[in-house]
Amino acid sequence: MLEPISIDIAGLNLQALLPMAIMTIGALALICVDLAVKGLNRSFLTMITILFIVLDFGAVIGYKGDVRGFFDVLLIDGISLIAQVIILVASALFLPLSMSHRHFREFKMAEFYALFMFMIVGFQCMVTSDNLILIFIGLETSSLALYTLIALHNRAKAFEAAIKYFTMGALAAGFYGMSALIFYALTGSVEIHQIEHVLQERHFEPLVGVLAATIFMVAALGFKLSLVPSHTWTPDVYEGSSAPLAGYMSIVPKIAGFVVAMRLFEMLVASGVVWLEYVLYAAVVLTMTLANITALVQEDVKRMLAFSSISHAGSMMAAILIGTTQANTALFVYWIFFLFTNLGAFTMLWIVRHRENLWDERYQHPYTKFSGLVKIMPMTATIMGIFMFALAGMPPFSVFWGKLYLISAAINSDYIWLAVVIALNSAVAVYYYMKLVVYMFLHEPVTIDARLYATNASTSLKVIVGFAAIVTIFSIAFVEPLLEVITHYVASSGF
Repeated sequence: MLEPISIDIAGLNLQALLPMAIMTIGALALICVDLAVKGLNRSFLTMITILFIVLDFGAVIGYKGDVRGFFDVLLIDGISLIAQVIILVASALFLPLSMSHRHFREFKMAEFYALFMFMIVGFQCMVTSDNLILIFIGLETSSLALYTLIALHNRAKAFEAAIKYFTMGALAAGFYGMSALIFYALTGSVEIHQIEHVLQERHFEPLVGVLAATIFMVAALGFKLSLVPSHTWTPDVYEGSSAPLAGYMSIVPKIAGFVVAMRLFEMLVASGVVWLEYVLYAAVVLTMTLANITALVQEDVKRMLAFSSISHAGSMMAAILIGTTQANTALFVYWIFFLFTNLGAFTMLWIVRHRENLWDERYQHPYTKFSGLVKIMPMTATIMGIFMFALAGMPPFSVFWGKLYLISAAINSDYIWLAVVIALNSAVAVYYYMKLVVYMFLHEPVTIDARLYATNASTSLKVIVGFAAIVTIFSIAFVEPLLEVITHYVASSGF
């Protein structure tokens, strides 16, 4: 007769589950309230969701328990804490964009906010674990919620974007599952730290198995992070999504993917899979270069920003390739500043959105739409120009400090040519960012009707733009404190 399995509840460290539990309870509660009370106001739905995000944030920064939790599948280290803070702050900043002047169907539905919270739970599962199964659960939970959120925009292009994203995501999930299966077959474990230990003991025998598992994982995360050549879905999905959701996709799913890539790829490289460095090197250079070249010929600002986010993702992979504490710190500093700048840029597109394509048959935000904007709405043109300067990496604006620290990390680790490539691509990127500035400040206006550029503006959107602009302009004041805090947490994680 089998003896019953005894579980030490205290040893489970259930406190580690609290952040995810808060968001899950919030999502389920919102659905139940919607069933009981029909026609809930979107302001109420937005504020309740932000309240749960704030509670989640409190649980994250207030956590004082063990590093491992819930049968040791959760990993609460410095990396996971920083990533969760970025995820929650970005979510709390992008969600109020639903409070636009124009009313959109998806923002009136409680399901939108419930899915948004489930998506956050998925991202948190990805960054708080080194268990390949839990990472996969988080990956699919967040992805399925995000596919639905895109489709809820209820436009033909939104449906097309959701289908494309779903198709590519399903392929990436298949690659990830196959990689995890091979790693388990080789090592008997799905824990990244255990996989590392076994691979080092066996000296990567059989080599073919390690090669196959690594290639499948590179392909899977390459799709999720929009790395060349798996980036082709990105501009179409961004174009079909609403501006707030496109901006959100450029930040939060990627930081979750970067943390997974950091844990996996840096483990493999440190364990002696030397050829992976060359694969990552090629992916970084191609992603930055091809994305920038393609961005040069775009006719739509949102598509340009999509290729811009691909290029920035390539820069972030450079940090993972370098793999030092300084490089990993640079990744988070870069992404925090990129968060606020991209938040401002996509919010500006949301403000000037018009229900009809008045300037182009296909695109909502062609460059010609912004012609002479400084003569129509000087403040709008100036703020948008600041965000373009920042994204281009010009001093003293925010992204410049992230790039500077990343290049410094590359040079200090003897990746001289990588630093040169990053610098040259930054110079190329200046052209397509300044292209929009030229249209706004040096071209003649197509129309003088300012109302066409403010149909979606609201107090909430203006406050968010103002906050993003302040952080972007005065970022130099935040550089040193951020570096100290992030370096402390990254170093404590053993990276």
